[in-house]
Amino acid sequence: MAHSSAHGGFWALTRHADIVAAVTDNETFITSKINVIPNMSLGKRRPPLGKDPPEHTPFRRALDRTLRNSRIAALEPRLRAHASRELERMIGAGRGDVSSDFATIYPAWIEVEWLNLEPSNAVLLADVARLYNVAWRNENMDDVARTSGQLYAVAREVVEDRQRHPRPVESDPASALLAEETPSGPIPPDYVIETIRQVLVVGLMAPPPLFGAIVIHLIRHPDLQQYLRENPARIPAAVEEFIRLYSPYRGFARTTTRDVELHGRTIPKDDPVTMVYASANRDDEVFDDPHSFRFDRENIRQHLGFGRGAHQCAGAGLVRLEMRIFLEELLQRTTGMALDGPLEMTRLPELGPTSTPVTFQTD
Repeated sequence: MAHSSAHGGFWALTRHADIVAAVTDNETFITSKINVIPNMSLGKRRPPLGKDPPEHTPFRRALDRTLRNSRIAALEPRLRAHASRELERMIGAGRGDVSSDFATIYPAWIEVEWLNLEPSNAVLLADVARLYNVAWRNENMDDVARTSGQLYAVAREVVEDRQRHPRPVESDPASALLAEETPSGPIPPDYVIETIRQVLVVGLMAPPPLFGAIVIHLIRHPDLQQYLRENPARIPAAVEEFIRLYSPYRGFARTTTRDVELHGRTIPKDDPVTMVYASANRDDEVFDDPHSFRFDRENIRQHLGFGRGAHQCAGAGLVRLEMRIFLEELLQRTTGMALDGPLEMTRLPELGPTSTPVTFQTD
């Protein structure tokens, strides 16, 4: 357990057991004050991540309804078509930036399909995501606010449309949120807009460092790259290990509601604490030889790449599909890859490259 004076001061839990204990204790470690460090939320506590149970529960229930296995499976043909088209464009050019190009536009298409947005939003979302990522990394509050406002405009448009023209709650997140009941009545439309805006950010910001890190790993381990080409049935197992190794978020934050004694130190009440998931995923008390890629770890599902507890990633199944399609389509179109320039890396809270220039071999 560490303490840093950066970003106003915060504690960091790094052990798997400590983090699991904290994120499953919703009374002691809450998200309604701060959920990411550095805190650049512009004063808003957006649901669902900015709400604690039980207030958080209706938001999560509505989103979960649209992320069932049947809905995710139904999306696969359209998501594969988007991945195929965008990869063909980049690979056909012989080179491209996996993080800032493909891993920005492909997730934008996934958001368009899951949220049932107008297709014209895909390019807009990709452009906004690139600008938002740079603004966040540079802690430029003016640009964060401007790009955040563009995401709010997309969210507002879809919510206002669903108020007039509701869609089936099993396949439309905005409709599901508007139809959800809380103890005090329906979720207010402003909260629905904030929820859609939050899922846009998460869905757009995580893939660039994750996809970039995976491609770097495959370039540095050509034997694994070729093995997956020849054995595509092993890609889902590889996806799980990649998520453990290259979780795109270092971790999310909580705030203590009381003094907490841990490892001979005291975390005072009301102090921010970040849960360093990336460290927990390489905890040698849980994962043998934790820095190595291994297929079929018996305890692989203990990784915290999607978090744990009430705020565990609602879209985990969709992310697994997104990554599987990416690797299947990438590897079947190439015979090799190489880095084509310097990498650019993220800062807190993400972890991984924001620029991954690559050349592609196809013969």
